[in-house]
Amino acid sequence: MQRFAAARPSIEQRIVQAANAIEHSRRAAVNLASEAAEQGIRPFGPLARHGDGVVNEIGTAALPERVEPQVETRADAVVLTVRRAGRVVLDGVRLGIRVGGVDLDAGSVLLRSHVREITDEWTARSGKATGTHRYTHLETVHELRHDSGVEWQIHVRASGDGVAVRYALARLEGHGRLDADRTRLTFEPNARVWALDYQTWYETPRFGADLAELRPGAYGFPLLVRSPRAGVYLLLTEAAIDGRFSGAHAEIEGGGEVRFTLADEPVEITRGPVTPWRVFMIGDLAGIVESRFVDELAPAPLDSFAGAQWVRPGRAAWSWWSDFYSGAQLHRQRHFVDVAARLGWEHLLIDCGWDETWVPEIVAYASRRGIQVHLWVVWHDLDGPENLAKLALWRSWGVAGIKVDFMESESKDRYRWYDTILAETARLGLHVNFHGSVIPRGWSRTWPQVIGYEAIRGSEYYVFYQDTPLTAAHNVIQPFTRNVVGAMDYTPVAFGAPGRTTSDGHELALSVAFECGITHFADDVDAYLAKPDAARFLAELAPAWDETVLLAGDPDHEAVIARRHGDRWFVGGIATGPARRLTVPLDRLALGPADAWIVGDGAEGGLVSDRRPVDDKLVVDVADDGGFVAIVAARGTRLHRAVERPEHTAPRVDPPVQLLGPDGTAVLRTGGHLRLPPGWSAQHLDGDRWKLNAPAALAPGRAGVITVEMPGEDGVPVVAHARLFRPLTPGPHRLSAMTMVAFDNESGPIERDQSNGGGNPGDGRRMSIAGTEFDDGFGASTPSRIELYLGGSADRFTARIGVDDETPGTAARMSVHADGAELFSADVRAGEPPLDIDVDITGAAALSLRADTLPDHPEPAHVDWASGRLHRTGTATTTPAER
Repeated sequence: MQRFAAARPSIEQRIVQAANAIEHSRRAAVNLASEAAEQGIRPFGPLARHGDGVVNEIGTAALPERVEPQVETRADAVVLTVRRAGRVVLDGVRLGIRVGGVDLDAGSVLLRSHVREITDEWTARSGKATGTHRYTHLETVHELRHDSGVEWQIHVRASGDGVAVRYALARLEGHGRLDADRTRLTFEPNARVWALDYQTWYETPRFGADLAELRPGAYGFPLLVRSPRAGVYLLLTEAAIDGRFSGAHAEIEGGGEVRFTLADEPVEITRGPVTPWRVFMIGDLAGIVESRFVDELAPAPLDSFAGAQWVRPGRAAWSWWSDFYSGAQLHRQRHFVDVAARLGWEHLLIDCGWDETWVPEIVAYASRRGIQVHLWVVWHDLDGPENLAKLALWRSWGVAGIKVDFMESESKDRYRWYDTILAETARLGLHVNFHGSVIPRGWSRTWPQVIGYEAIRGSEYYVFYQDTPLTAAHNVIQPFTRNVVGAMDYTPVAFGAPGRTTSDGHELALSVAFECGITHFADDVDAYLAKPDAARFLAELAPAWDETVLLAGDPDHEAVIARRHGDRWFVGGIATGPARRLTVPLDRLALGPADAWIVGDGAEGGLVSDRRPVDDKLVVDVADDGGFVAIVAARGTRLHRAVERPEHTAPRVDPPVQLLGPDGTAVLRTGGHLRLPPGWSAQHLDGDRWKLNAPAALAPGRAGVITVEMPGEDGVPVVAHARLFRPLTPGPHRLSAMTMVAFDNESGPIERDQSNGGGNPGDGRRMSIAGTEFDDGFGASTPSRIELYLGGSADRFTARIGVDDETPGTAARMSVHADGAELFSADVRAGEPPLDIDVDITGAAALSLRADTLPDHPEPAHVDWASGRLHRTGTATTTPAER
């Protein structure tokens, strides 16, 4: 075999020799520290207890253990060996790739090696520890030549947390083909593994098993292994992925072999790196849980995005889980804002069902309490330039972020889509939370606006799969695996979950044990208010963390995590198995005498709270599959500080609704900052007057929403909106093409060009009244109200109305109102033919279309405003725009 060495030391090798000399000195320091520990001077971490007093060492040495990788070539392989503190912890790791049908790891020779020290830093806006982080890696680039003449590289990074490897083709001309990643390693049969069956959205349950018990097959990263032979834990995953690559997963085969397998085989490649980093974290559990190695390996952000001070971690109210169709109900979203403000939370997520008609209104309502609004969207609705432009429109309304869903792919093409979304949300200042997604691989460093990923079987599985509740065992594994590599949007604290086997204390503890940049709480906000101790703790819960520490546990028994914000530590403990007493050491918090407020499992169920002094440990009783939370601070420190968010006055906007003039301009009076939709422009006239210019593409009856911002609570601007409408031109105009000013609807949003359907948007069918079908119109459900602004630019309204055939046996009263006066009404019944109406609306500024239940038919009826048309003959009176 040929080692990566030469007869005469090169400059690179002399650097390594010098580094080794430093390392020997460091080891001597570690040995002295060990001797000190034997004499009662303890530089190591605490002992953690699980079960009935079983002790598990999870502490980290005060001085980091240097990880030393060594790579060697053989006739048929390239092999990596890794030592930690002089002990072999990884042995016989096969390295290599197959390119253009050639296995480069067989028959390659070393040309040269380059060693460099990489010292860098970045500022984390969310995650395990916000603030500026500095790190140092030792990187070796090994250049090889295959017998075929192909030159390739192996990049090896080493830090105190582990080793990472990636492959590169620095001299590739044009395009090539990566057929396979041949990285593989073998563990002993009695190694313990914590894994999940692989799927591209990572939502299968995680479980623990001895390696010999695992069936051959595909398993997802991160994969945690306890190696008895090496005496360490290893976490396998990836880092620094983008649209040049496809993702990878683990394939476990007989004999304990684990190999990296590409999602795409083959992958088109170009010059440079051809794989992301293959990451091998090495150490004890505390070192792995607290590691930021994945982020350290990711590229630095562009200078223009590095600060990203607008990124705001925190807590979010979310109504979808507890009330599936509430995303279409403005009044429900207002209620969630009200309670979120009472609890001091920062965000509101509106899931499936929201409508552009009222999103600006809820954004304005929430902004007055310092709460930012995020919108759910399916990934393909943002695919392509035309769809991507929606992001700029939503941002112009004051929307703060998106939850984008159902990507469900590790392909290179999908990662190119991710690249586009990441760049555009960063440019616009939008937070992004990926659902139905891949696992984190360091994007929160490169793109600080990434505040969450799903990639976990979380609380939504109570909704979709009520017969298979989430287990405590599944939950306890997460802090040691999935959550190690980045933000995890599990949507915790689901008190109302059907079939739940976890205790209330366990559910509440997930709010601390699990980390996400923005934690979206699953349950109805009223469910939290119904449990005062839970509400009080969730109000106190910090929006971001300065430090994260594993206090106790292992993936088979419990996880006790402490996260610091300022001078307070928030502790969350989750357990699996029978009720027991947990004794949690606190010496790593370095508090000395302290006070603790603890909320945990009551003897008769539910939650109980207790305030007590503590010193070096916290003793808590937990129920079956139980848990607890605590706030701990130095004695005498105030533990409770939560306050309700104050309400601010909205900016002045005059007028809030108006018509554009014939030249497409209007004048708006306001003292605030303007945020314009795409294509619009503004000119400051004088004082508080602004001249707004609409794009030529704005169609008659459509409106642009102008956002006015003033400084507000917690750095969140207080906003109000103006709607500027293009007047109708002579002739007929399709009703369903108009911009609604507002609507109310019993079931879901008002549907355009289809029946009401159910509670989701776009779930109707072709409108049908007594068998007569229609191509366009509004579909609604009683009671409902559709508000339109005409500004006097129409003189007739015609439509064919009736009860849609999807609600047989129902009836409704349908009516037309103009400027508050009823102009028409009629009772319509299922099975009756459509009723033709023609209503004079000359001079009307506001038009309201209503459908109400009848006393003898209180059940909802789905009604159609089919073939609706607004007519202008050329003589209609319009409200002039101010000049």
